[in-house]
Amino acid sequence: MDNVLSFHQGRLPLLISMPHAGLGLTAAVRDGLVEQARSLPDTDWHMPRLYDFARELGASVVAAEYSRFVIDLNRPEDDQPLYAGATTGLFPATLFDGEPLFVAGLAPSAAQRAEYLEQIWRPYHDTLRGELARLREEFGYALLWDAHSIRSYIPHLFDGKLPDFNFGTFNGASCDAALAEQLQRTCAQASGYSHVLNGRFKGGHITRHYGAPAEHVHAVQLELAQCTYMNEVEPFAYREDLAQPTQAVLRQLLEVMLAWGQARYAR
Repeated sequence: MDNVLSFHQGRLPLLISMPHAGLGLTAAVRDGLVEQARSLPDTDWHMPRLYDFARELGASVVAAEYSRFVIDLNRPEDDQPLYAGATTGLFPATLFDGEPLFVAGLAPSAAQRAEYLEQIWRPYHDTLRGELARLREEFGYALLWDAHSIRSYIPHLFDGKLPDFNFGTFNGASCDAALAEQLQRTCAQASGYSHVLNGRFKGGHITRHYGAPAEHVHAVQLELAQCTYMNEVEPFAYREDLAQPTQAVLRQLLEVMLAWGQARYAR
């Protein structure tokens, strides 16, 4: 499988990960999807466009090219569940609304899924691991921002409407508490937006696995409500009028993260 990810190496100690931005499908997945899944409704839509300022900022960026319907890059390879209650696994079998993802009998085979693990999941994580190691070697520390988005209403997964900015630090285990506090303070000062820390989304495998403050790697997941930058119904159109002010907040959050790291690890 070619082009399983895109990667840009930046000049600052910040890596932005986009594991659910991909739209690519293998033939087996494409041919087996139920009709309502063919529009890829559970995608983290438009992430590269929303974060198009990241390269100018100086961040490294890695983004998936294959859909989470093929394999979920934010789940552990042993497929152990990360959340109690309704969730999706390494190889999703249901849509976010709980309906089956594949026509009965048409899900990819075990052999095909093993191939997806080796040829899609593993290269993404090798890239994450390698870039974080490079940043820590060069700067003495590394900052990881795991960028996600989701529809603001999904009754099968959570009650009511999500806050706009949902930060996850695995209940404080993946990053320094002072960094999390500064991110929350920045959001509180952003007019018209709501936020929460370690609410419904506490961080997936990437945040939990790579975030290691004692080893000077600080990871934060942001699950952004899609209503802040796009239409949440098909054809899932990007909304520049919504996205521009949201991008301003995102940029400020990343600048705060970088400034915190620089102050914390000043030599």
